[in-house]
Amino acid sequence: MFGKKKNEKGRAFRRDAAARLDGKYIKCVVERFDDGGESTVGRTGAFIVKGDELLIYSEEKVIFRSLIDSTDFSELQSLGGIIIGGEDIEHENAFRTLVVYYTYHI
Repeated sequence: MFGKKKNEKGRAFRRDAAARLDGKYIKCVVERFDDGGESTVGRTGAFIVKGDELLIYSEEKVIFRSLIDSTDFSELQSLGGIIIGGEDIEHENAFRTLVVYYTYHI
């Protein structure tokens, strides 16, 4: 009973975050690893919302695809990007954490 309202708020937050990202251009995508390492996995691209899924498209390929309702979003303090964590449907449901930096021009 108590968890249902909290769950609905979380779902609404995630869907709102995905809607704000839809069509936004990407400057760079960096993947964070559990051991503290990082690796650049894409340059240039865009966010795409397709039904219930969020896609990160970069360098002519989908580098991340997850269900919006099970994806975590955390805006960077600078507001110049976002941290996204979730199971990547495109890559065998592996949990991935990506830091995506926005670009404001093409």
